[in-house]
Amino acid sequence: GGRLDFKGSLSPPPPKNREGTMRPLTEDETRTVFVKLSEYIGRSVEKLIDRSDERHTFRLFDNGRVHYVSESVERAATTMNREGILSAGVCLGKMTKGGNFQLRITALDYLAEHAEHKVWIKQSAEMSFLYGNNVTKGGLARITENVKQHSGVVVFSMADVPLGFGVAAQSTERCADLDPTRNVVLHQGDIGEYLRTAEDEMF
Repeated sequence: GGRLDFKGSLSPPPPKNREGTMRPLTEDETRTVFVKLSEYIGRSVEKLIDRSDERHTFRLFDNGRVHYVSESVERAATTMNREGILSAGVCLGKMTKGGNFQLRITALDYLAEHAEHKVWIKQSAEMSFLYGNNVTKGGLARITENVKQHSGVVVFSMADVPLGFGVAAQSTERCADLDPTRNVVLHQGDIGEYLRTAEDEMF
């Protein structure tokens, strides 16, 4: 809201930060980001913060993008003009106007490293997935045990290369007797986006 000035009239609220500034996440924003990440990596969210090499943190840019930043990079950033900082660390996703957090493909390395649920797809299904399509039973090579429907899953090639991530459309048990045309993973992101998406929309 606004504030009363000396004349008693309502003045507009303070302006937002200029483009290029970053700040710590609020408690609610942190909770929202952690809940989304935990859908894919469970309790390993804590490992993203307290790492063996260096402590990391999350920072929000005024364009809504959430970045994963090491303390050394953040310290270096404090010596610069913050209004000129366009990026720092790795962009994990973006906060929407509605207050939700959407993961970006740039988070894939961290999701893959700590993934609780994994799906491996056949080589014949890779191109379809990399064009943004869902994974069907016919393209499924393997899935980890105890995957529940609606769980976050990371998609790998048969050579264990992370290709993207999505949401399980079926549980592990249901996949066994599923029709080949039925979806097993609902696409959320894939590395093909690096070619399909404009750079300023991704980072």
